[in-house]
Amino acid sequence: MLRALKGVRHLHVSAIKQTELAIPVPWGQLRGRAWGPDHGRPVLCLHGWSDNCGTFNALIPLLPKECRYVAVDLSGHGLSSHRPPGVFYSPPAYVMDIRRVIDALQWSRFSIIGHSMGGNIAGMFSSLYPEMVDAVVLLDSCGFYPTDQNNIFKAMRQGMDEQLQFEKPTEEKKKIYTYEGAVERLSAANSTLSEQSVRILLERGLVQVEGGVAFTRDFRINLKNIIRISLEQSLQLQSRIKAPMLLVLGWLREIFCWRG
Repeated sequence: MLRALKGVRHLHVSAIKQTELAIPVPWGQLRGRAWGPDHGRPVLCLHGWSDNCGTFNALIPLLPKECRYVAVDLSGHGLSSHRPPGVFYSPPAYVMDIRRVIDALQWSRFSIIGHSMGGNIAGMFSSLYPEMVDAVVLLDSCGFYPTDQNNIFKAMRQGMDEQLQFEKPTEEKKKIYTYEGAVERLSAANSTLSEQSVRILLERGLVQVEGGVAFTRDFRINLKNIIRISLEQSLQLQSRIKAPMLLVLGWLREIFCWRG
């Protein structure tokens, strides 16, 4: 898997079998998409914050065809259900979601590709369940996102205050867009995305409503995360990862590879 990722620029795009997935969870369902043969080498793909599994639409056709790739819309993203009222979005909760997905797929050992926030989830999962992961690929992520110890409690309080403010009754209605208006909105918020990438993300990022379309993501994903770990805790978690790892940092245009 690591060798394949490092050589991705030399591969050619060709058709690959795709299927839509829906995995039941206590509050609804986690949606996703699968590529490749049913019994191929299992690879789980985790997208970044505010994105969805469409993140991998252009990458997966470039990867080895013998693998079974499953990309999920994380809770509150894409077509997956929002968490119940009063519940926080946090890295440990996402890790628990991944465990639910893996149990539903009946995978005992697999590889993970994680982008940005998805890479942080991949890192935490791989440290908590090292026996289940045989390779980790991190795209624009170091696997953990440590917080300065002096700011941990400030961040926790801010997240709680934001959640309480969000839960207050309000008459503000969900914003409705035309499709092209939604394209402009997402492009303005993500200036580095090409128009093609924007439209790919909107395939799972919009829902048809009366008068137009609305974004599917849960606004609560924008609230401050209250579950924080220090640099020391991050290093302790990282030391528990046993799988070989590949780190790709796009902004440096470099590839780093090491073994856990």
